[in-house]
Amino acid sequence: MTDSQLIREIKDGNIELYSELMGRYQRKILAFLFHMLKGAQLELLAEDLCSETFYKAYRSLHSFREVDASFSTWLYTIARNTALSELRKQKSGNISLDESGFVPVAPQEAVPEQRLLLNERMSLVREAINKLPEKQRSALILREYEQLDYQEIASILDQTVSSVKSLLFRARASIKLQLEPYFEEKTTRDEYEGMKTR
Repeated sequence: MTDSQLIREIKDGNIELYSELMGRYQRKILAFLFHMLKGAQLELLAEDLCSETFYKAYRSLHSFREVDASFSTWLYTIARNTALSELRKQKSGNISLDESGFVPVAPQEAVPEQRLLLNERMSLVREAINKLPEKQRSALILREYEQLDYQEIASILDQTVSSVKSLLFRARASIKLQLEPYFEEKTTRDEYEGMKTR
């Protein structure tokens, strides 16, 4: 059964089907909220806010119109607004991406130095993302971590597709700029180490 069919059935009174609809999106929404809350050390609230998101969606399901957005886009919008509202309540202006389940893992055969380098790089990337303005961070999380397309991100952030592309371009440029000193320093260090072994 498609999302549209489920929603029609739920609107017609088969409310028990809402749990099936939740099951399709719960993990994604929970992961998205975790990313949104992690930098403010509020990730423990992710499950509560996920439940709140689905409750709000259920209460407003009668007003959901597929011509305006897909159900998943509408749900991400509710989740984002719920997270932003909580962050404002907690008086924390930082919505950031910190350590998450998405961190690439070094292969088991990797030597300890390689694992350390990978962890160091991931930490630097997370710090760079944490410093981005909220809309750039949200766009980047939705694109790179949630794998949403430009149109979906535009709907969630209430932006045009070209604005989303611009946000992503500026976010990536900012991260590259923040990380340049690290990579220049590492290249110099590697060249120095290479000269010592000759």
